Amino acid sequence: MDGSAAIEANRIALNRIVAMLVEMAGLDEEVRTIPRILWRAILALLRPAESAARRLIIATARGLVVPAPTPRQPKPQTMEPLLRRLGIAITRPPGLSAAGRRARVKGGGASRRAGFPLFDPPRRLALYGQHRHYVPAHAAPRIFVPGLIEPARLPPPPSPDDAVDATHLIRRLAALGEALDDLPGQARRFARLMAARDAARLPIRRTRPPGGRLMRYDPSSAHPANIREIDEILAHAHSLALLALESPDTS
Repeated sequence: MDGSAAIEANRIALNRIVAMLVEMAGLDEEVRTIPRILWRAILALLRPAESAARRLIIATARGLVVPAPTPRQPKPQTMEPLLRRLGIAITRPPGLSAAGRRARVKGGGASRRAGFPLFDPPRRLALYGQHRHYVPAHAAPRIFVPGLIEPARLPPPPSPDDAVDATHLIRRLAALGEALDDLPGQARRFARLMAARDAARLPIRRTRPPGGRLMRYDPSSAHPANIREIDEILAHAHSLALLALESPDTS
């Protein structure tokens, strides 16, 4: 199987998994919450699916040549900062301020389209060999002084049946589906980003990809029982992306 056929086969498989995740969520315009246990189950498959799609985009961008980015022209300086430092009042034309625009977007007055991230999220490393210790709210220590300070009532521990806001999850699923439906466009976007960044940072990890359980793709070897279909897709996409990064020119 050549590179293009492998990319298309994995793209079709990822589209099927995304459709399954949307069906699992069962969300509509009125219902925006799902049980916590379902939210975690969807997230466990969504993260490796995003990693696999990111690597398919990189593999698709192999050999693409984009024009060098043009430098941005500096914005003209205004007298507003100097006048503010001198305490001189400035009148603005009528309209929404920056805070008003942010509040309008947050309140739903303007629709936002989530872009699919083309770079792996940075790995969180503990400094100086220290590991972060997270204490949940229901187990936090309480200060109690008899007669002076009464112990505060702590929230109950989270339950698998708790309702969780799935707005961000919906945006991630929508962004993933749109990226899979337009791999060539996302590949051109990736090529432009890499040209602008001058490949200063690797877009993906060379070690095990985020959300995956396989280090390398080997269709002839037997996998443990905990290996899912998405793990095999991610491992295959990871090998295609590494090949594209190591030998970007196909001519």
